[in-house]
Amino acid sequence: MTQTAPASTATPPAPRPAGRIHRAWFVAAVAFVTIIGAAGFASLPGLLIEPLHTEFDWSRGTIAFAVSVNLALYGLTAPFAAALMDRFGIRRVVAVALLVISGGSLATVWMTASWQLVLFWGVLVGLGSGSMALAFAATVTNRWFTARRGLVTGVLTAAGASGQLIFLPLLAWLVEHHGWRPAAVTVSLAATAVVPFVWLLLRDHPADVGLAPYGGAYTAKPAPVPGAARRAVTVLFKAARTGPFWLLAGTFAICGASTNGLVRTHFVPAAHDHGMPVTAAAGLLAVIGVFDVVGTIASGWFTDRFEARRLLAVYYALRGVSLLFLPMLLAPSVQPPLIFFIVFYGLDWVATVPPTIALCREHYGDDSAIVFGWVLASHQVGAAVVAFLGGLARDAFGSYDVVWYASGALCAMAALMAMVIRRSPARPEPPLPAPA
Repeated sequence: MTQTAPASTATPPAPRPAGRIHRAWFVAAVAFVTIIGAAGFASLPGLLIEPLHTEFDWSRGTIAFAVSVNLALYGLTAPFAAALMDRFGIRRVVAVALLVISGGSLATVWMTASWQLVLFWGVLVGLGSGSMALAFAATVTNRWFTARRGLVTGVLTAAGASGQLIFLPLLAWLVEHHGWRPAAVTVSLAATAVVPFVWLLLRDHPADVGLAPYGGAYTAKPAPVPGAARRAVTVLFKAARTGPFWLLAGTFAICGASTNGLVRTHFVPAAHDHGMPVTAAAGLLAVIGVFDVVGTIASGWFTDRFEARRLLAVYYALRGVSLLFLPMLLAPSVQPPLIFFIVFYGLDWVATVPPTIALCREHYGDDSAIVFGWVLASHQVGAAVVAFLGGLARDAFGSYDVVWYASGALCAMAALMAMVIRRSPARPEPPLPAPA
């Protein structure tokens, strides 16, 4: 008979007094702040293309290649990070990841060759950010919450947008008035500043503090899972034998292509091509961050109540339509139609995440965080491909128009793919806890 590692034998807790806020909400708050602090690095690549092109005379394609390496490693690291969290704990993995992000961003200040940009920003920041990816949010949600998972997923996903809102206008101002190096140092300091919060306040499992997950029954903390890399690969091969995995991976690749790869990386230089100041274009991206928070939290609420695959189809269809109109809206100044696009796109930016995580949980159960890590890898590979191709298209055609149109068509394909994801045998969802 196969033996399994013994789990913790902690004594089940006494019932929580009525009226007290569950510790899970404080853990979620720490995770929210952590993701905000790490979000500064994601705000910078689109602001670096023109300054680096001007200072070093590197082609936009070369700079975009470094960004694409960052995005690809961000995704490819995520499933291994989820498994490492099972082995070493959330707190250790996230703290180390933040320090790697900080070091990689700071090292770019002294670079003199394009390969150094690929190494520091592409490899180091990519690896660190991959460990801070949405698999972190999925792991925290799965461990600490049994009820309200959709809502919490939406809130933690929105944290990245909140970080973008906080950092992007500041970084754009620094780049515009003081150059790109102070902006890189700011990103480094922001990532470092969050490490003490993670180490002192984050906890790996409810059993560490003698609690049951929010809305669920007490379970002992499982023993550390050895072989993190082997488990991540094993889960991948197991999931890859199922149709829903490829549909989720395909739709999420298009999600990454149309958000991080395209808009986050190329919107500012594309708007600048039409005569718009960099600070104004960066301000519009920050507005996307505002409405991203609203849209993602609302999507989490919808995911708790409506069929996830239908939500995905609607989100991708609306996103595709909006991208087809964008080339006609860019101008030297900000006009009302462009503001409407920004608000609309912001509401849809990562609204796809809560239903995607819900579908992973529905089909893959206890392996869902690692499966989502691989699905997220496809998201970032899609982003990486379009980030690179967008730079090449700009060098080749002198504009980004063909990229906007192609991304709109891809989103229409993603809507169709979402609708053919089959339903899993019903997994009963726990009832929402009664108000204290």
